[in-house]
Amino acid sequence: MMTVVTVPATTANLGPGFDCLGAALTLTNTFTFSLSDRPHVSVRGTEAGGVSSSSDNLAYRAYHRFYQYLGREAPPVYLEIDLGVPLARGLGSSATAIIGGLVGANRLAGFPLSHTEVLELAIEMEGHPDNVVPALLGGCRLAVQGSAGGWHWLEIPWNQDVVPIVAIPDFELATETARQVLPPHCTYGDAVFNISHLGALLRGLETGQREWLQLALGDRLHQPYRQSLIKGYTDLHRAALEAGAHGLVISGAGPTLLALGDPVTASAIATALKETWAKFDVQARVEVLAIQRQGTTVRDR
Repeated sequence: MMTVVTVPATTANLGPGFDCLGAALTLTNTFTFSLSDRPHVSVRGTEAGGVSSSSDNLAYRAYHRFYQYLGREAPPVYLEIDLGVPLARGLGSSATAIIGGLVGANRLAGFPLSHTEVLELAIEMEGHPDNVVPALLGGCRLAVQGSAGGWHWLEIPWNQDVVPIVAIPDFELATETARQVLPPHCTYGDAVFNISHLGALLRGLETGQREWLQLALGDRLHQPYRQSLIKGYTDLHRAALEAGAHGLVISGAGPTLLALGDPVTASAIATALKETWAKFDVQARVEVLAIQRQGTTVRDR
């Protein structure tokens, strides 16, 4: 049996939704699993050199974690990975690997686990839900942990006139580095600021109302501390707004930047971001994308 799993990239946080809000984007990684007498990992794509092809490969580890959870021995597998999501850029590349490995294993095992159980395993491996949930389910998702510890995920309506534009620089930023600059505590004032802005963001995404989105993208929990890790951030923020963006935020832990615009302004925003980063000697891949509403897909061939 050969199983092909396609997993979308994600953008997490979206400003005030730190560690709980994320959306799937129209960039993908593909994982092909073939039962084989000799286990092997093969990686293709422009950044293939940055991905392990040995047993410590994250998708391969997720595949084995699935069978460990079942209490069964994992059958040997030949895993082929086709990369379309840049590495270490804040677009959920690790989440695609975790979801790809778990979903591929679930298919080969005959789907013994539900989406909920797969996501619980994925969150355990990733450490937080904001990327893995939309990577599996698609769309924009808010992850909420219940008082008993279990996770719940709410689909957040995303108006079709709200267009995501990503500016992906030619440098990496490890999530661990971006985490290290965050303070261990925040004030009540900062917490209330983010709660109110997250509420406004959810309404803005649903309605597409420009004024609400302009207001909503403010954040005090992570972006003020991470901006210094991203060359030219202040100029990029200004350029995006002048080109018509509702706002500009750090995608996940960065360094990719996410602008929200509309169908009329999206192209101008993309050009402004690319040209502004070039002034700082940073070559950037800028993409006008859409929300990937389907999530992870599985097919046999």
